[in-house]
Amino acid sequence: MTLRIQTMRSGPRVAFHLIGRIQAENLADLKCRISGGAQPVVLDLDEITLVDLEVVRFLRDAEAAGIELSHCPPFVREWIERERAVDS
Repeated sequence: MTLRIQTMRSGPRVAFHLIGRIQAENLADLKCRISGGAQPVVLDLDEITLVDLEVVRFLRDAEAAGIELSHCPPFVREWIERERAVDS
């Protein structure tokens, strides 16, 4: 399964429900959607099955910039924290 993105708006808030695999090749589209959306932005990761290193770094940086990572799977959260520790 490739990445599927569902956009949900609630007032000024926009949530992107990400489904499937997120790979580096998907980041340009995701960044475009985020930059063109309202604030605040939420990335709902409940149905993510696979990520790669570039995606983990993107999620780490997005969270640091104020984007909420909702329903982040434990394996993704752990990897983000490891990357955060490496950056320190």
